[in-house]
Amino acid sequence: MKNAIEVENLRKSYGSNEVLRGLSFKIEFGEIFGVLGVNGAGKTTALECIEGLRKYDSGRIEVNGKTGIQLQSSALPAHIKACEALCLFAKWKKTKQDILAAERLGMDEIWKKQYFQLSTGQKRRLHLALALTGDPDIVFLDEPTAGLDVEGRAALHSQIRELKKRGKTIVLASHDMAEVETLCDRITILSQGKTAFCGSSAELTEKVGKKYNIHIKTAIGSEYFEVDNIEEKLISLLQDLKRRNVEVLDIKVDRGTLEQHFIAMTKGAER
Repeated sequence: MKNAIEVENLRKSYGSNEVLRGLSFKIEFGEIFGVLGVNGAGKTTALECIEGLRKYDSGRIEVNGKTGIQLQSSALPAHIKACEALCLFAKWKKTKQDILAAERLGMDEIWKKQYFQLSTGQKRRLHLALALTGDPDIVFLDEPTAGLDVEGRAALHSQIRELKKRGKTIVLASHDMAEVETLCDRITILSQGKTAFCGSSAELTEKVGKKYNIHIKTAIGSEYFEVDNIEEKLISLLQDLKRRNVEVLDIKVDRGTLEQHFIAMTKGAER
């Protein structure tokens, strides 16, 4: 069975600077797929090639379905109204305006507002509505919650989950590790123009090792430790504190975050 997107041995250079060096991964239908990478890893170039916005030198890209793209920033005229922008995109894509889809995104409250009058969250909502014009099968979201407050982020996350329920394939590029861990079914990590990892967050944890965070609050202050062997380290810490007659006020232990695993993976790939 075909995948929604297949990228095989993708290469792209800007002059003598080789940005993509044989990049390969697959995105399944109906999943939320996260694309991660440090600055200069080739993330933006790879997405632009897949979206058809940039030519690539060699390799294969197969996209099975209509696409909608929400860019991180859109150059809409300051005085265009939200309803006019949606009408323009509908005509450009030769489709009818989906009023119901716009209402689902809460567009009714900004319908008659001009672009310059919209808040950051309202602009993000409009950009998403424009990306969904024509009912695409695959939706690309580039830093969709950048600049949003907590309430705006929660609302947009809810809308992304709703798109998944409707069978859409979501490709999410984000620097927010908590966001990626919360939303994505699988992720790929790019490093130096190649695929350093592709799989679920749980699989990444297994690959780089189970890391734990220990937070100990004592009468003289707080200390933080990142360890692989929690039992051995915790016993050693408590014995040392007891030996020094330091009162322990609180202990918190949690699993390593996606951000820690991401850093470990990219450092390993660079080495």
